[in-house]
Amino acid sequence: MGSRRTHEERETRLREAGLAEAEIARLSSPIGLDLGARTPEETAVSIAAEIIAGRWGGTGERLAGIEGPIHRTADR
Repeated sequence: MGSRRTHEERETRLREAGLAEAEIARLSSPIGLDLGARTPEETAVSIAAEIIAGRWGGTGERLAGIEGPIHRTADR
């Protein structure tokens, strides 16, 4: 977690420590979806939402604006 600047500094330190670019590329920052979160609890929800979207291929779009099934299965 942290700002974009903090993330850039973290990447620099990891390169200096000898990590490969492929390893560094696995990091994601800033984390979370743009939900307009302000509190720590809301930030946690935005991070959890990003993890779930990544796991199941979600877009983060409002379900009211999406046609078709709203639930995804492991094979879709």
